[in-house]
Amino acid sequence: MSTKTEDLKREIGTLGLASTFVNFIVGAGIYALPAYVAIAIGNAALLAFIVCGILITLIMLCFAEIGTKITVSGGPYAYIQQAFGEYAGFLSNITFWFGYAVLADAAIANAMVDMLATQFPIFQNSIIRAGFFFIMFGTFALVNIRGVKQGVNLIKTLTAIKLLPLIFLVLYGIFFIDVGNLTITEFPTTSSLGEACILLFFAFGGGEGALSASGEIRNPGKTIPKGILIGILGVILLYMAIQMVCQGLLGSELGDFQEAPLAETLQRLIGPIGGIIMIYAAAFSIFSTLSGSVNQYPRILYAGGRDGNLPGFLSKIHPRFLTPVNGIILYATLDFIISIAGGFKILAIISSAALLLIYFGVVAANIKLRKMESGGFKLIGGITIPAISLVIISWFLFQLSPNEWIAVLIFMALLSIIYLLKVKLSK
Repeated sequence: MSTKTEDLKREIGTLGLASTFVNFIVGAGIYALPAYVAIAIGNAALLAFIVCGILITLIMLCFAEIGTKITVSGGPYAYIQQAFGEYAGFLSNITFWFGYAVLADAAIANAMVDMLATQFPIFQNSIIRAGFFFIMFGTFALVNIRGVKQGVNLIKTLTAIKLLPLIFLVLYGIFFIDVGNLTITEFPTTSSLGEACILLFFAFGGGEGALSASGEIRNPGKTIPKGILIGILGVILLYMAIQMVCQGLLGSELGDFQEAPLAETLQRLIGPIGGIIMIYAAAFSIFSTLSGSVNQYPRILYAGGRDGNLPGFLSKIHPRFLTPVNGIILYATLDFIISIAGGFKILAIISSAALLLIYFGVVAANIKLRKMESGGFKLIGGITIPAISLVIISWFLFQLSPNEWIAVLIFMALLSIIYLLKVKLSK
């Protein structure tokens, strides 16, 4: 598969990839997680950020290596199919773009409108919400159909804007930190640290979506590892700094503000306007993340159509803009439909579990394909980093509740039935 020729333009550079990576990760989670982590392990919260940062970096290093070997569009799906064949490719394709991406988009889209409804009650009206979703996803689709360069430029701009209030919180708030609130008085147990790390895993997830447009990345052998490392290191430092400021200012009170700890922190710093700014910032952050999703994930539908795992019309390229027009339209349409359906909790459960499975498949694929010739990035230490990553991901998977496992197994069973029917009809 990696040898197939694509007609997509390679216009994404290191900054564009790093911006997209950061945009995918920094979404709604960081606006609430400082409080939840503090509840789990108190003043030792920064330990969870350090541990989770190290673990997600190991996993992303595996993505960086395999991403320089397989440089066609599709990202994680392309890697898994190359290593394990059509059935695994079929499962991973739909699991990634629908089981994870579409459902996650729908969940955070509803979260965004719920935040806006606290300031503008009109968004509690279901018709207004539906109209807002239609305009938003329709606009994203039109921008990205006109070209990946335009879409990535939009992402760069939105990413810069959404980071401004977070950076301001850090740079201003650091002067008001009470160091005593950061002192670890009691180290957490393994189970409590694990609980905190699981929460943070979901906040760090999603960056791999930036590789869905691998077929449009310039000089992937250099751009992919540099873009990933710049992006993940930037996110880790930002997240740790935010936790330090929130914990340093609020201390033991941090856990009392589960819905909006950052808003409470900025309100303490500059008054009531600070809380309002952070609510709008959170809504804008989700908006920016959704724009990135419509830019990147349709490339997985395009790759599925190209490889025969999905209907062929999804591999159609726009004759003028050279973008996967049908994939973009279908993806944005599904985002709109599922967003109207709502149901944040179940959507979040399925999408989070799906991402864990995709991570496991990609790291396993990296181990299998390590001997593939490539002039790109290569991990030191042989399979050491991928093997450690598999252990980490397995540990996360074992933390899922029985209900989450039931939802995952039902989803996989349905996909398997669809695959068998597809194979039977193709004979």
